Amino acid sequence: MSTTFEPLDFAPGYRRVASEIAARILDRRLKVGEPLPAEMELATQFGVNRSTIREALRELESADLIARRRGTKRMVVVRPAPLRVGGRLRQALALHDVSAREVWEMLEVLEPPAARRAATRRSEAALARIDAAVAAYAAHHQQAAAAVDGVGEFFRAVAAAGGNRVLPLMHEPLLQLLAAALGKMIDASPAARERIGAAQRQIAAAIGAGDGERAAEWMAKHVRDFRRGFEIGRIDLDAPLL
Repeated sequence: MSTTFEPLDFAPGYRRVASEIAARILDRRLKVGEPLPAEMELATQFGVNRSTIREALRELESADLIARRRGTKRMVVVRPAPLRVGGRLRQALALHDVSAREVWEMLEVLEPPAARRAATRRSEAALARIDAAVAAYAAHHQQAAAAVDGVGEFFRAVAAAGGNRVLPLMHEPLLQLLAAALGKMIDASPAARERIGAAQRQIAAAIGAGDGERAAEWMAKHVRDFRRGFEIGRIDLDAPLL
């Protein structure tokens, strides 16, 4: 039996340049905040045209690995922000027709342990952020868009309080997907706004007191209550969110 092979796919020059720079960023030979050489210097080092370097830098910038330093043309290495990472994953999940039920089930898995961890690891700064999120929601929850933003910020604040840098990155796309359904639910069930605020206050109080079990218990109730709101609002839990 003979075996055949397909021709090799030769990547464009700019992509090979981008891959080489990305590799040095990911293995930390190029560190966050470090400036890249100027375009002409990079072109000389790689032995390519300046236009190739520009295309490579554009690709790296779109991947959130580099950004232009304010007031200059020099590019520096950056760390992708959780919101940007979450936005990319949100698009991927949306293309897989992820439903409200699936997002809700994952929040059931992630959020109660996050609240428990926050209660045992929180700092003064973390508690201040959680309290600020609760206060902001209470002040603006009558406005649907502000209420949705307030729910997201509360979850983000609790996740950050636990000190695990993976969790905020993992649940950010879920929060972004939840926003669409949450807006519909809040409009359809005005009483949900008050229940959300009450749960936030209980969770914040438990985290502030260092009571991990109570924080996890209230967070579990809080997440379960979202499903109740979806049902009251007659939102199809199995329909794609976007």
